[in-house]
Amino acid sequence: MIHDYLPILLTAIVAVGFAASALIVSVILGKAGRRSAVKDTAYECGMLPIGNSQPRFSVKFYLVAMLFILFDLEIVFMYPWALSYKDMIRQSSTIFWSMLSFVSILTVGYVYALKKGALNWKN
Repeated sequence: MIHDYLPILLTAIVAVGFAASALIVSVILGKAGRRSAVKDTAYECGMLPIGNSQPRFSVKFYLVAMLFILFDLEIVFMYPWALSYKDMIRQSSTIFWSMLSFVSILTVGYVYALKKGALNWKN
């Protein structure tokens, strides 16, 4: 029985040993470097780090991103459904009606987003 857990134990020992050795080497080599004001400044790809760190994004950007995620998750639910559809339809037609209701709710949401102008890029 102990032979079954021996690979797991060896993997754990190697992982802990690697982490400990990486930390020890980091502390030893880290003391060799000297800190200066130039090294401690933020590096901004050659730009001086003056001003706001990030530009402000429009709320429209986040709204479109959330709509993309919402409609992209539709595929996550439809793919397994499509794979098991042929086998499951023989047992009951519930699988068809459940997906039809899911798609109809998504369609209502899509039409609502279009009517509100959430996907209108000109504004």
